[in-house]
Amino acid sequence: MPRYAAVDIGSNSLRWQVGEILPGKPMEVLAAERSVTRLGESVFRTGAISPEAMELVCQKLQEAAREIRRFDVVATRAVATAAVRDASNQHVFVARAAEALGAPVEVISGQEEARLVHLGVQARWPHPRQRILIVDLGGGSAEAILAENGNLVQAVSKPLGAVRLTESFLKNDPPTRLELHQLDEFIQEKIAAIAEKIRPGKLHRVIATSASAAAIVCSINRVDRAHRETADRLRATMRQIRKFYGTISAMDLAQRRKVSGIGPRRAEIIIAGAAVFLRLLERLQLPAMYYTLAGVRDGIIADLHARGAGRDLSRLSREQRRVCEEMARKYAVPLAHARKVAQLAQSLFDQLQAIHQLPPFYGKMIEAAALLHDVGHYVSDTGHHKHSHYLVSNSDLPGFTDTERALIAALCRYHRKSMPSARHDTLNPLDAEARRAVLLLIPILRLADSLDRGHQQDVDEVECSTRNGRVVIALRSSRDTDLEQWAAERAAPLFRQVYDREVAILRARS
Repeated sequence: MPRYAAVDIGSNSLRWQVGEILPGKPMEVLAAERSVTRLGESVFRTGAISPEAMELVCQKLQEAAREIRRFDVVATRAVATAAVRDASNQHVFVARAAEALGAPVEVISGQEEARLVHLGVQARWPHPRQRILIVDLGGGSAEAILAENGNLVQAVSKPLGAVRLTESFLKNDPPTRLELHQLDEFIQEKIAAIAEKIRPGKLHRVIATSASAAAIVCSINRVDRAHRETADRLRATMRQIRKFYGTISAMDLAQRRKVSGIGPRRAEIIIAGAAVFLRLLERLQLPAMYYTLAGVRDGIIADLHARGAGRDLSRLSREQRRVCEEMARKYAVPLAHARKVAQLAQSLFDQLQAIHQLPPFYGKMIEAAALLHDVGHYVSDTGHHKHSHYLVSNSDLPGFTDTERALIAALCRYHRKSMPSARHDTLNPLDAEARRAVLLLIPILRLADSLDRGHQQDVDEVECSTRNGRVVIALRSSRDTDLEQWAAERAAPLFRQVYDREVAILRARS
C-alpha cells in the first residue's frame, strides 16, 4: 500500500495530507488537516516573515509530522509558496520549518505550483479529453492553468492572492469605494497579462480551487461551511458571483462572518478573493466556474506516485543485488531468466498491493528470491527447490540479516511443488508476520516464474487489474507467449487458494 504525504505551506494556511494510491483506483485520502496561519500577512506588510508567524507554522509542522508518522508513508514532499518566495528571511524560515517537520522544505516557483495544482485536479476530477481552465487562488498568488486532453498547455502565476490583496488595498472595514477601485484596477492589470497568455477559446469547464473558491460556491449554493466537502463540483455563475461580490463588499467583517458558507477567518479576506474570480470570468468572458476540493497536496501525492518515490523501499540496494547475482553466477543460474523473473515478481508485487497489503520491505525479499530460486539446479534438477533452500540458508549473504536470509530461502523452497505444512521446519526461524508474508508471496513468485517458462524473456511487461473481484493479468509482448500463458494458468489455482480470488491470464491488446 504505497502511502505518500504532502505538506503545503501557503500564504494563508498550512495544509497537510496523507494519501494512498492503488493501481486502477483514484487516490484515497487517509488523513488531512488545514490550519490558518496567515504567514503572508507580515511578508506583504513588511517583507519578512514575523517571529510569531514563523513560530506558529513550525508548531503546526511539528504536529503534522507526528500525525504523518502514524501512516508509515514511503515519501513526503513539503513545499512553500508565494509568501515564502517573497520573504527576505526565506532561508531562516526554510531551515526552521524543515527541522520542525523532520523533512526538507522546498520553496517552489509559481510555475511548479501551477503544475502541481493541475496534477491535483486531474487526480481528483479527471478531464482526459476536455479543454479546461483551472484557477487556483491562494493567499499570495493566483495561478491560471489551461489544460487540454489531460495535459498542461499554459500556466500563468500572478500576485493576486487574497491575503496579499487585502493587506495591500483594503484598510477599512467595510472597504471604501476608493479602496475597492484601487483593488479593481490592480486586479484588472494583472488579469490582462493572464489573458494575453491564456486565450481559452471554447472550454468544457472552468474549475476553481482553494478556500476562497469554496467559500464563494458554498455561499451561493447554500452549503454550510461545516459540510464544504459536499460543494465539490458545484457551480457558481458569473452573475451569481457578481451579486455575491456586490453584497459582501458593502458589509463589515462582523456581517461577513454571518454569511453562510464563509468561515470567520475567510471573512477577513473574501472580498479580495471574490474580486479576482469575478474579474477573471468577466475578462475571459466565461459564464461560470466549478469548485473542486483538489489542490497542491493532491498534485504532490500524484506526482510522488508517478515518479515512483519511495519505490527503493521495495527494491534491493545495488550492493544487495550484486550479492544475489554473484551467488546466482556461482551456481550457474541463467541470469537473463533470473532477472526477468525478478522484474516480473516486482511488477506483480507492486500492482497487487491492494490485495496482499504487505509493507514495501517484502518487495526486496521477493526480488532476492527470484534471483536465487534456481540455484538448487547446481546440486540436482530433481527437487532443486529444496536444494535452493539449503544453499541460500547456508550461504553468506552480505547485506542481509539472518532473518532476511531465512525468508528468502523459504520463498526459494516453495517456488514450486507443495506449500508449507506443519511437518516442514522451513518457516521455524521466522516470526508470525514473516510466515504470513511468505504465504502471500509464494503465489506471486510462482506466477512470475511461470511467465518466463521458456527462459526466453518473451513477456515484456504485465498489467494487473481487478474486475468484479477477479484479478486480470495482461501480458504485453511482441512475441508468442502461449507457453507462458499456459504455465501461468497452471499456477493460478494456488493464487486463488491463498487470496480467494479468481485469476485470468490474458494477452494485452496492442
